[in-house]
Amino acid sequence: MPKSQSNSLNHQGLTEQQFLDQYDAGVYERPSVTADMLIFTIMDQEQDNYRKLPEKSLQLLLIQRGEHPFMGQWALPGGFVGMKESLDEAAARELRSETGLNEIYMEQLYTWGEVERDPRTRVISTSYMALVDSSTQQVRAGEDAQDARWFELNYRVMQETKTHLPEGCRLEKEVHIRLRHQDIELSGVVKVTRTYCGTITGVHWEVLQSEGIAFDHAKMIAYGVERLRSKIEYTDIVFNLMPPLFTLSALQQVYETILDRELLAPAFRRKIAPRVMATNEYTRDAGHRPSQLYRFRPEWEDA
Repeated sequence: MPKSQSNSLNHQGLTEQQFLDQYDAGVYERPSVTADMLIFTIMDQEQDNYRKLPEKSLQLLLIQRGEHPFMGQWALPGGFVGMKESLDEAAARELRSETGLNEIYMEQLYTWGEVERDPRTRVISTSYMALVDSSTQQVRAGEDAQDARWFELNYRVMQETKTHLPEGCRLEKEVHIRLRHQDIELSGVVKVTRTYCGTITGVHWEVLQSEGIAFDHAKMIAYGVERLRSKIEYTDIVFNLMPPLFTLSALQQVYETILDRELLAPAFRRKIAPRVMATNEYTRDAGHRPSQLYRFRPEWEDA
């Protein structure tokens, strides 16, 4: 930990050490701090034609709250940060204790600090994001989580408007979120407002409707989807979902599932070429023509 060496006197005639010795931490109110995790995965959907690659869906891990507030509703895994742990440590601990997932690499996503976002008290939340291979992780509910499940995630922009301002413009869109696990269906509507005035940009996220999704987690999910779609364009996060050897068709299908749009194969292969390397191995699946297998190229960013 860095140490301050200042011996200068402040306006009260105190050195820094004297100031710290008499400092009263109760002078300022202390908001509570939480960490909430958006854990995404890709899963195969059932299909009848064995000759085709199985359809895939984007899934999000949620826990069912077993305590007030929002008892019985579904939320992102998360909880309060202890006084003697870092944000990263709290995120890993809460994810492990509520879902059983361990050793997951997560990146900080965004900090949410609206004053009345939690009915209990003033709570500031730092959200995290990860893209994981669910086949290697066993989900089990724990602590105050009544249940933990993967939910199929559907994200749609339903309405967009543009308003011209004297020195810029305002873009508004409504995002509809639907989450489904067997007979459980959740939904939310989030309004995203971006204001452009010269080089200054303001962004505001607002939950317009939430059915079964606890707290303000609907807008965390909306933000997470947009960031995930952005990150797979310039990082190697998507390879967390791939086995050591994979076909380019399977890799393209994962990209299409996350981006929710079809990609032209030639353009995709040109773009992805620096990140993969061909092997001398081929698939041997029944009903499919042999396809060359590739592996991730870790040093692609240095190319």
